[in-house]
Amino acid sequence: MALKRTPETAPQTTLRARLPDRYLTPDDIAEIFEVPKETVYAWRKKRIGPPGFRVGKHIRYDPAEVFTHVTHLKNIDREAA
Repeated sequence: MALKRTPETAPQTTLRARLPDRYLTPDDIAEIFEVPKETVYAWRKKRIGPPGFRVGKHIRYDPAEVFTHVTHLKNIDREAA
């Protein structure tokens, strides 16, 4: 049974307000960026998305690195404008 996320615990809210105290899953990343989970896996394969790491057969994302990745993308976008 899937856990029901409240607005206070949703990954998008957590990333904007503060860093969560757990590693993020591909489902969390897909929810944060509002993209399909397949897109998250494609980003990882092409090495263009937030950096992830393996824990056994599972992929996890450090929220601090996700935040850094987003900041980097925003800076690139601002410089291009």
